[in-house]
Amino acid sequence: MQRQMQTGGSAKVDVDATHRYGDLVVHDQLRFSVAENEFLCICGPSGCGKTTLLDMLAGILEPSEGRVLIDGAPADPKRQSISFVFQEPSTFPWLNVWDNVATGLRIRGTPREAIAAKVEEIVRIVGLTGFEKFYPHQISGGMKQRVAIARAFVTDADLILMDEPFVSLDQPTRERMQAEVLDIWRHRRRTVVFVTHNLEEAVYLGDRILILSAKPARIVAELDVSLARPRDPLSKEFMELRASCVRWLHAPGTV
Repeated sequence: MQRQMQTGGSAKVDVDATHRYGDLVVHDQLRFSVAENEFLCICGPSGCGKTTLLDMLAGILEPSEGRVLIDGAPADPKRQSISFVFQEPSTFPWLNVWDNVATGLRIRGTPREAIAAKVEEIVRIVGLTGFEKFYPHQISGGMKQRVAIARAFVTDADLILMDEPFVSLDQPTRERMQAEVLDIWRHRRRTVVFVTHNLEEAVYLGDRILILSAKPARIVAELDVSLARPRDPLSKEFMELRASCVRWLHAPGTV
């Protein structure tokens, strides 16, 4: 078991929560913190409540017991800037790429000049320059997900939640998107909580990995990822850490 938060950073997110639906306990005293600008990956067996946990972090679902704090205050999307990237691309079909990316900035009342500068920068980072006037039906699924990711990062949100955003993509596209997300994160440091079933993806992306058990979900392992970026999935160190994740995920009592 590893420490709950990397040293050298303040706690951006603090979780100490239990959640249940009637007699069904989904989360059993989950306790962890997320450091400022940390990239945290969460893995666990299907049905363990990973998406429910993201809903609590987003402030759209209150835990049955305990608390979820962002910057010391209860998670609340009305007071805090929280972005969510879903499994399926969540673009607005009536808006072109530029306007899709700009949506959150407009809602926040960002000045027009600042919107133009921020959108231009993030569109360039995600490789969509030249596609600004295209509509969602005119671009691929991978490009739509780039739009959703750009929209999440462009607002400089307090917290960015990503729920298996690459699960529906083919492997080459998935690998490109992983690299692009890290590139955006390096340019626009934000606190990211990323849910995935893919352990290789977690080791490739994360500063730290939480492994959850089956319901009632609890944290069975916290693994620091100290590998330098960019990471080589074929390196001995990478494969050893992935194997450690596999052992924890399939340990007695986890599944």
